[in-house]
Amino acid sequence: MTRASLDKRPEDVAAMFDDTAERYDLLNFLMTGGMEPRWRRAVAAALEARPGERILDLAAGTGTSSLPFAEAGAHTVACDFSLGMLRVGTRRTAGLPEGRRPRFVAGDALRLPFGDGVFDAVTISFGLRNVVDTDLALRELRRVTRPGGRLLVCEVSHPPNALLRLGHRLHLRYGLPLLARVSSNPDSYRYLAESTLAWPDQAALARRLQEAGWTSVRWRNLTFGVAAMHHAVNPG
Repeated sequence: MTRASLDKRPEDVAAMFDDTAERYDLLNFLMTGGMEPRWRRAVAAALEARPGERILDLAAGTGTSSLPFAEAGAHTVACDFSLGMLRVGTRRTAGLPEGRRPRFVAGDALRLPFGDGVFDAVTISFGLRNVVDTDLALRELRRVTRPGGRLLVCEVSHPPNALLRLGHRLHLRYGLPLLARVSSNPDSYRYLAESTLAWPDQAALARRLQEAGWTSVRWRNLTFGVAAMHHAVNPG
């Protein structure tokens, strides 16, 4: 299996996710101690997708995160650069009614294959830290969002409580490697643990959103800050 590292070479990251596509949702569930479905429900509620809206779900993987938006009646695009993920998602949603399933599109977060201002809302869950240039990706997301449109980023983060933060770091450094030993995808666990430890905290990510041109930036912690949702608006 390809071993992605913190230099986030796109071909390595894509290959790693191609290899884990069939087990990706299970991997997320195990990595988060079963919290990942709850976080995704929080994202769906916070984005408040409405019928007829155009929504981009970037780094959508198998489309699990995209389904609630499509089910709400929004025209939903599930975009990812892992073809393996997109194939699995397309297959798993094939039996859904056409108006209630996302459209799967291959795309690079740094060069999105969409025109300017075409989406009412854009979102990315647990994928921004896998992009080689976070700031460029945030600018690209703003480019494809209409003026007044909204952004929601859900990503791993760092608990503000010092004791919880220490426990979280110990889990990432020592707990996940133990889980990796019995996994068929040990390199995925190691990479995801390393990328989580290296990711900026809530305030630092908020500053990067502002520097990318987003306004009205705010965040909400999930599970004591192990993850966080950042909201923002494209001022146009």
